Order: sequence, then C-alpha cells, then structure tokens
Amino acid sequence: MEKVLVTGAAGQLGTELTQKLTELYGPEAVIASDIQPEAEAKFPHCRFVLLDVMDREALRSCIKKESVTQVYHLAAVLSARAETNPQAAWHLNMDSLLHVLELARECKLDKVFWPSSIAVFGPDSPKVQTPQLAPKEPVTAYGIAKLAGEHWCAYYHQQYGVDVRSLRFPGLIGYKALPGGGTTDYAVAIFHQALAGKPFCSFLEKDTRLPMMYMPDAIKATCMLMQAPKERIGVRSSYNLAAMSFTPEELYRGIVPYFPEFRITYEPDYRQAIAAGWPRSIDDREARQDWNWSPDYEMPAMIRNILQELPKLQAATNPTKP
Repeated sequence: MEKVLVTGAAGQLGTELTQKLTELYGPEAVIASDIQPEAEAKFPHCRFVLLDVMDREALRSCIKKESVTQVYHLAAVLSARAETNPQAAWHLNMDSLLHVLELARECKLDKVFWPSSIAVFGPDSPKVQTPQLAPKEPVTAYGIAKLAGEHWCAYYHQQYGVDVRSLRFPGLIGYKALPGGGTTDYAVAIFHQALAGKPFCSFLEKDTRLPMMYMPDAIKATCMLMQAPKERIGVRSSYNLAAMSFTPEELYRGIVPYFPEFRITYEPDYRQAIAAGWPRSIDDREARQDWNWSPDYEMPAMIRNILQELPKLQAATNPTKP
C-alpha cells in the first residue's frame, strides 16, 4: 500500500498535486505537509502535518511513523524571491533535498519526486528548442541550486539506487493558489487583475517569450513520470518538459477579447534580467519518447478554462455577504 508525503504542499504546485494524489491513492494514503499552520485549511481532502523540511529528524520521524513509501519534495524558495536572499535560498533548496535523498536511501523509499526548472539553463544555452543536454551555466541563485540538485538526484540513483525522478518545469500557470515568488508569476496575476476590472502592470517586457505550462498539464506530467515503469526512466537528472511559449503581450491579447476595457502597462524590474537568460522554447523529446508525454493545453484553451473556473473559485472562497 502506497503512503505519500508531500512537502511544501501549500504552494502553487503542491495545492493541486496533493488533490490529484488523493484521487489516485485515497485520502488516508496522502499526507500534505507545510511549515505554516494555516496551510491545513487547504487540505480538507487528506491528512495534514506541520513539518519543517529543514528539521531532518522531524522528517525522518514522519517518514517512519507514517510508513511513507513516496515523497514529493516541493518545498523551495522560487526564482525571484531567491534573488533577494541567495544564501538562505541555497540553504533551504539544497539542504532539504539532501535530507530527502538521504532519508530515501536510509528508509528505502519506493520513489522520490523533485521538481527542477528551466532556470538551470543560462545565457549561453540555446534559446530556441533548448535540448536536454544543452550547456547549463545558470546565473541565478535558484538556477544554481536546481542544477546542483539535478546532479545530486543522479548521484543518489547511481550510487544508492534511489528511484528519484524529476522534471524541469517551465513557468507554471494555475488559478487555485496564488503565485509564490517566481519570475513567471505575471502570467497568474494578470487573470486576477482582469477579473477585478483593474489594469495590469507587467514586470517583464512585452516581448519576453518564455516556456509556460498550465497547471493541469504539470500535474499530468508529474503523475505520468511517477507511474512510468522504472526501466522507462532514461533521465535521472531531470527531464526537459514543454507545453507552450508566449510573451506577456500575447497573453494580454488573448485575454482582452473577454474584457475589452482591460489594459496592460510594462515596467520591467529585476525579474527581466532573470528571464532574459532563460530559454524561449524547450525540446522535450526525451519525455515524449520515454514515457509518452504530450500536453493537453495551448494558450487559447488555457485562457478559456481559467476565465471559466477562476470566478467560480473566487465566489466559493469569498461569498457575498448579505
């Protein structure tokens, strides 16, 4: 019987992934964990434990007490926020991963999932259809930690047989949780502004093209990877993953037909320099060949779905007072 622990579960990815894992394995088989006590309210569908992933003994105790078989390690400081305190971001992003990998070896866990990012690529990487084995010279604290983490994942698989699996996510767009400090967060915030009838100010230039993915596809890819037979996993660092690429202006042009009065302005900040070093599109042929990956959403379908579902969620979480 599987027993799944999700760390950093209250984040943008974790909120939706935990729900899907509960559907797959059942509410008693999934444990959502986070360092914030108020996060418990997000998980009525499964169990919740308060857990600091930097506390290795607490993490070990939880894994052993609950007979955990799989860990989805999502706790992290994201790209833009990491630049404000690089040493703290490195400490959390690297030490917590090493705790999980070492406990996976020690406790003989069946599988570990850890998300990497297109931030592992740098200014010298090919920008168009960036291949799996492209040069990687990241220039951000987040990217440096993700690249080091990829090497550690491959090392623990090679040296100890730990079945750790990873995806290089592009920018993730979801409506069920607020963004958590990433360079592509504009693509989430813009929908909230449009629905609120307010103008939107983008922190990236209008023509900054980046790889993006709608959250249902990110969840689909994660589950496909984790359910694939071990012999089909040919990449033990992290798989390239792609769905769509667009610019802030293209996203705005896709939204404005639904809200003709909606307006956008551009005031690029420090996040523009981060985005400038990232790919514009990703070659993910290894994921397609190894475990038959393919995305379901392009930009127009994503926009329609978000504008249909986000108002329902807002109405449910903020009911009008009588």
